[in-house]
Amino acid sequence: MGLFELFMVALGLSMDAFAVALCKGLNMWKINYRHAVIIALFFGGFQAAMPFLGWLLGRQFEQYITSFDHWIAFLLLAFIGGKMLLEAFQEGGESPQCNARLNLKELFILAIATSIDALAVGITFAFLKTSIWLSISLIGFTTFIISFAGVVAGNRFGAKYKSKAEIAGGLILIFIGIKILFEHLK
Repeated sequence: MGLFELFMVALGLSMDAFAVALCKGLNMWKINYRHAVIIALFFGGFQAAMPFLGWLLGRQFEQYITSFDHWIAFLLLAFIGGKMLLEAFQEGGESPQCNARLNLKELFILAIATSIDALAVGITFAFLKTSIWLSISLIGFTTFIISFAGVVAGNRFGAKYKSKAEIAGGLILIFIGIKILFEHLK
C-alpha cells in the first residue's frame, strides 16, 4: 500500500472521530483550545494504537491466510465503510455522543468506540505487509489534525457536516478495499 492509499485510509478512519469532535465543539459556548487538543490527543492516540494491535494479531495468523488475504482486506474495509455509510443515513436527530462537558472517562470510551474500525484495518496491514510504523504515525497524526479541526468546526458551524464526514469516510474505505482487491486479482 502506497503513501497516498495510507493517507486515504487515515482520512477514512478519522471520520468517526471527526463526527464526535464536531459534537464536542458544537456544545462549547466558546472554543476551548485546551479541550480541543485533549480531544484530538485521545482520538489520534487510539486511532494509532488500534491498528498496531490489529497488526500484531494479523501477524500471528499471516501464514495461514496469505492466499486469500486480499479478500479479507477487501471485506473488512468494505464492511467498515458500509457501516459508516449506514450510520450516516440512519434517522435519529442529535447523536447521543454529543455532550457539553469534557469528561475524560467518557472521552476514553468515545476514543475506543471510534477506533475499533482501525483494529480491523491493522489486521489488513499485516496481510498486505504494510509498514506499520509509517501507517500508525500517519493515522494518528491525521486523526489528531482532523479531530482538532472537528472541534473548531463544530463550534463555528454546528453539526450539519457530521453525516457528510461519515459518508466520505465510508466511501473512501470501500474504494480502497476495492482497489486492494483488484490489485491482487490482476
